[in-house]
Amino acid sequence: MLGNLRAAILVPDIRKRIAFVLGAFALFALMIHIQIPNVNVTAWGRLLQQGTFYNFLGFLSGGALQRLSVIAMGITPYINASIIMQLMTVVLPQLEEMAKKGGEEGRKRISQYTRWLTILLGLVQATTMSIAMRNSGVFYDSSIWFLLYVIITMIAGTMFLMWLGEQITDKGIGNGVSLIIFIGIVLRYPTYVQQTIQLGQKSGINYFGLLLFIVIALITIVSIIFMYQGQRRVPVQQARRVVGRKMFAGRSSYIPLRLNNAGVISIIFAISILLLPQQALSWFNVGGATGWKASVSLFLQTYFSPNTLLYNLAYFVLVVIFTFFYSAIVVNTRDIADNLKKSGSFIPGIRPGQPTVDYLNRILLRLTTVSAIYLGLLAVLPSTLQRGLGVTTFYLGSTSLLIVVGVALDTMTQIEARLAMRDYKGFIKR
Repeated sequence: MLGNLRAAILVPDIRKRIAFVLGAFALFALMIHIQIPNVNVTAWGRLLQQGTFYNFLGFLSGGALQRLSVIAMGITPYINASIIMQLMTVVLPQLEEMAKKGGEEGRKRISQYTRWLTILLGLVQATTMSIAMRNSGVFYDSSIWFLLYVIITMIAGTMFLMWLGEQITDKGIGNGVSLIIFIGIVLRYPTYVQQTIQLGQKSGINYFGLLLFIVIALITIVSIIFMYQGQRRVPVQQARRVVGRKMFAGRSSYIPLRLNNAGVISIIFAISILLLPQQALSWFNVGGATGWKASVSLFLQTYFSPNTLLYNLAYFVLVVIFTFFYSAIVVNTRDIADNLKKSGSFIPGIRPGQPTVDYLNRILLRLTTVSAIYLGLLAVLPSTLQRGLGVTTFYLGSTSLLIVVGVALDTMTQIEARLAMRDYKGFIKR
């Protein structure tokens, strides 16, 4: 990997692209420190301590939400809009036809729909957050005009990050939106290291627990790499073809079925659903209510907090369910079988058509079962071990680990692909 990085720096085109990505990272870090005016920092700090959902969003935004900067919402509305559009492409035949047969024009229209949906979701999220902040005394100015100013600022910050991500994809290396999330997560780790050092200077840290925590984190990262790189290669044989008077022998290839087709989406879905009730309590001040609202609040705080068995059990089950659901959407075995049949290819020992679909479904079921159980354990174990070892200065979430490792592997793969396009030594030797 280090050799590929050195080789990439020596290529002018790749070096410019890497420099562009680093410049975009610097601009993102600058935007984090541009704060919305008229903010009561003390009141905002109290509100952050009441909601785990805020801390989750703040972690993905590189701490922009904790500082309440102009990009406080981060890129989350765009991610949600992209996921919704991907699901709608499967549900609505018109969008499915546009995505498959619309070509470049169809993809541009779907991208435009995603942008409009991002604005709509950002409007809902910014309005809800701004009203909750005003009711909690976060803003010194409580007028409707300042509230409208905050809503527009938050939406504009999200749209700016969406534009920046598209520029990184076009002029840099890797997926721009994924890299923005990646740098947002990485920027939080220097703060964690500083907090750990300060706690160690006060002799308030368990060094054995910290060492064991680091070892477990490294083992987890290695397992995520194996999960991302793992795939089942289904052999494919192409039938002999007769072109004119010539007969071409069939070629052998394979269909790469990834072990983890859901990626980090299933964990994001699950944690969003679980954290939303807790955050709704702090938004609407249900904790001070009476009657059935007080009963619901007491139940959620007692039995459904992130440290309880019921919460972690529900977290595991939701991750497993969403992994199966999303994998079934991403991998369409019917389309794979039809494409094989049209190209005159077949899986050895399996008849084309429905038998091929059934065979691929059986393989996909086994792969998804393994990845679903792994992702479910990954979602629950890191935070549980972190609390058990007494390490409170580091936030080692399953979502952050999957994103950081996945984006790093994807970016390195694209760098290697660009290097391979410029390296013709192998062809010359042949």
